[in-house]
Amino acid sequence: MAVTTLDQSTALVLIDLQRGIVASPAAAPLSGAEVVGNAVQLADAFRAQGAPVVLVRVSFAPDFSDVVPGRTEHAGFGGVPPEGWDVIVDELSGHPGDIRVTKRNWGAFHGTDLDVQLRRRGITQIVLAGIATSIGVESTARAAHEHGYHVTIATDAVTDMNPEAHRNSLERIFPRLGESGSTEEILELFAKTRG
Repeated sequence: MAVTTLDQSTALVLIDLQRGIVASPAAAPLSGAEVVGNAVQLADAFRAQGAPVVLVRVSFAPDFSDVVPGRTEHAGFGGVPPEGWDVIVDELSGHPGDIRVTKRNWGAFHGTDLDVQLRRRGITQIVLAGIATSIGVESTARAAHEHGYHVTIATDAVTDMNPEAHRNSLERIFPRLGESGSTEEILELFAKTRG
């Protein structure tokens, strides 16, 4: 479903737009830089209207003692990430009014104060963007839907490490959780809603 409505109480939630993830050369179909460029447009518009911008990052203790336990078929991190890998990219940093959330899971709700931060501000809808579409973004979208938020995905402000997984999220999962639209479509609708 194309984006049709944004509530007056809408927040922008940006997932894992941090140095180590944005810099990945495996991002597809969009590069990390393209996603950040569109996320910056969204963030600037939301900030200009006094709407909340949430910067979510994934991070772990230096010894990885807080990594989610359990058996998986995926090898995990495969070493120690470089210094500063979990720092939000410069293009989105430096705005003291932004809400910052650190997660230890795929999704931004479990084990964080994201829901409390949104509810205290009366937020009823979130616009989601970030990396990776099928992991952090999709997990957050699912939880947002389950928490009763209206969900909108910025389709040109998300990317993945797997183009097939990205496409599956956009075509099969997100339509069941909310609406989707381009950055331009969302900005146009946001301006009408707030104007």
